Amino acid sequence: MSFLSTALPKLPPWKVLLVDDEPDIHDITKLTLSRFRLEGRALSFVHAYSGAEAKEVLARESDIALVFLDVVMEKEDSGLEVARWMREDLNNQFTRIVLRTGQPGQAPEERVIVNYDINDYKEKTELDRTKLFTTTFAALRAYRDIMKVEEARLAQLNYREGLERVIAASAHIFQQRNLRDFASGLLQQVVALLRLETSMLLRLRGASAISGEQDYEVLARIGDGDEDGIVLGPELLAQLDDAKRNRISRLQGDTYVGYFPNRSGKASLLVLKGVEEISEIDAQLLEVFCSGVAIAFDNILLTQEITDTQAELILRLGDVVESRSNEAGNHVRRMSEVCHLLAQVSGMSEEETAVLRHAAPMHDIGKIATPDAVLLKPGKLDAAEWEIMKQHPAVGLSILDGSQRPILKAAAVIAHQHHEKFDGSGYPQGLVGHDIHLYARIVAVADVFDALMHKRCYKDAWPVALVVEHLREVSGHHLDPVYVELLIQNIDKALAINERFPD
Repeated sequence: MSFLSTALPKLPPWKVLLVDDEPDIHDITKLTLSRFRLEGRALSFVHAYSGAEAKEVLARESDIALVFLDVVMEKEDSGLEVARWMREDLNNQFTRIVLRTGQPGQAPEERVIVNYDINDYKEKTELDRTKLFTTTFAALRAYRDIMKVEEARLAQLNYREGLERVIAASAHIFQQRNLRDFASGLLQQVVALLRLETSMLLRLRGASAISGEQDYEVLARIGDGDEDGIVLGPELLAQLDDAKRNRISRLQGDTYVGYFPNRSGKASLLVLKGVEEISEIDAQLLEVFCSGVAIAFDNILLTQEITDTQAELILRLGDVVESRSNEAGNHVRRMSEVCHLLAQVSGMSEEETAVLRHAAPMHDIGKIATPDAVLLKPGKLDAAEWEIMKQHPAVGLSILDGSQRPILKAAAVIAHQHHEKFDGSGYPQGLVGHDIHLYARIVAVADVFDALMHKRCYKDAWPVALVVEHLREVSGHHLDPVYVELLIQNIDKALAINERFPD
């Protein structure tokens, strides 16, 4: 996988700083070196006419390769002070310094070479055209070689730091337990690693002969809504289809599409925008990162598949229980979705919300042991029959209790407590208020709402206005007032759920 363009970049000229208080020296030096080339690169001149001005230029521009530095300017040792300042105060160890003087007695060569970190020392009278060329060649070659060594050192350092970021990023996303959290964490870490602003992670919905947006499910997105946000337009869809068809990762323009298959035969696609200038090191880091992520992604998908299978089995078991009591199987689906709605609008965490959604269909599992004569009786139950009916929460607990699986643990609590009432008048334990588990309080509200909204063997469906009125009446007595109010505030969404899952 490569992000790098095959076109070689045009190299900039070598930057040379001329420091001298005589303008004629600047002009002569520029004219003499006007045709100079090293590795196809010309010279670019920057000018300073005093030691103080030279310091300003050097502090501002860090890519100066060579300084021709006069010794005597505003002071007798101005040039020597600039050389000392460069190495010690500015900590510039790379720029080459050629000291030039018209008054060698002011700065004897031996003392200057010993006491100052300069690279050459010339009298102005000896710098004819040939010597100026050879001096410049020697200085720039030395600068080039030093910078190559420094670039290699920095590259090694950056790669080491990058690997540390990869390890830290991998540790972060591997903590995520569900697919969307994992996808979001993955995007955040990739964007941080590569210093990008927009990205998207998708997965294939399944094999399809028709190409189009419906083939892809967006798991996470960063940068959406900005001007440069990633949109599934025709051009990007063509890139996604190409990656899916050829099973390869590819860079086109400034958009990279990464293809990551898994053992189950499905695949995920990573879209990165603005990657045409990513360095080779960052490309290598992304490869290291994604190779580990691909394994984790496969494990996450496997876990998701197990969770989905578990949830579907629970839903179908709930269907069996409800169908036995002559209630439509969609009752458990509506219950599950309304519980999910109430959990979301209450601010419950996504993980808890998912557990509740999957566990809610098991609320009446204990009715599997209730005799038909009681369960299917169309009229009012007598005292003995009512005692039998009231046993189903304890039976539900006995069926589900003991599992360490989060969904089944939640289902056991719901089955046991969903007939408790907020004022303590419920059964089987007579729990009061917040002693009743949060899940059970939500299920109770959803259960009452669904029972009133739909026809049963013992009653007709109620109109919405009457249902809302009844919910307000029992709020704080039978039902938790917080979740009653949330349901009323979101009644349109609850009714939409009813329309999606009719009897």
